[in-house]
Amino acid sequence: MFAFGRNWRSFLKHYLTDERIEEAARSLREFCGPEAINQKSFIDVGCGSGLFSLAAMHLGASRIVSIDVDADSVACCESLRQTTGAPSNWQVRRGSILDAGDIAALGSFDMVYAWGVLHHTGNMWQAVTNAASLACPGGYLYIAIYNKEERFRIHRDGRIGSSRFWKFEKRIYSSLPWVVQNLIDYVLMSLLIAIYCVSLRNPVTEIRKHKTLRGMSWRTDIKDWLGGYPYEYATAQEVMDFVSNLGFDIIKVDEKGGLVNNEFLFRKCSDQR
Repeated sequence: MFAFGRNWRSFLKHYLTDERIEEAARSLREFCGPEAINQKSFIDVGCGSGLFSLAAMHLGASRIVSIDVDADSVACCESLRQTTGAPSNWQVRRGSILDAGDIAALGSFDMVYAWGVLHHTGNMWQAVTNAASLACPGGYLYIAIYNKEERFRIHRDGRIGSSRFWKFEKRIYSSLPWVVQNLIDYVLMSLLIAIYCVSLRNPVTEIRKHKTLRGMSWRTDIKDWLGGYPYEYATAQEVMDFVSNLGFDIIKVDEKGGLVNNEFLFRKCSDQR
């Protein structure tokens, strides 16, 4: 399994800025609408660095729970909570979205947020089911799931290959020592910089503007992409059908295609429990 928390620890140490926090909050606000979070309870499933838990606080969430199975991620999130004054309405805990006991102890929430997480659990559909169960009647479920791409080709965002190919790559990469992983990272980064130059794009500008993607870091996302294992995927229609059958209405879908995450906002029907 890939060391997600170790990667997030590097993100907090080297890249987190007020500007990135604002970008994260902006992405939440624009996709969900401010009414979905302001004065509402919010759970950050697979909280990673804790960036989006902090973003939810900036958007006025009344209660925040951050949960992750990775001890390093939990430590990252708690560190971020401490640097913001350790607010009493923000709880950080270690737990698995696949563990029935952990889920039962959490309660229900107005907003369940699991962006780019559930496909890394090793049991994606069960993870989706369990995350959905945390939404209260009328509550929201905001998830992002890697798109299923069966063709081996060059995609719009510059990635090459199929979902099956990258599942194989990620499994191999994740099994390598950290120093070897870093070597692979730098080879890829050098290649990307060369591509920017050949295509007459300023590498510095390209790298800096990556923060406009939910406040993320170019360097952190490269390692996350290369090593994000376990790795599952689904078509947008498969996700919509599955969650609809759990008793949710589809509110908003951003279907990007290729190898990136499709984003979904669902709302639990009021008669569901």
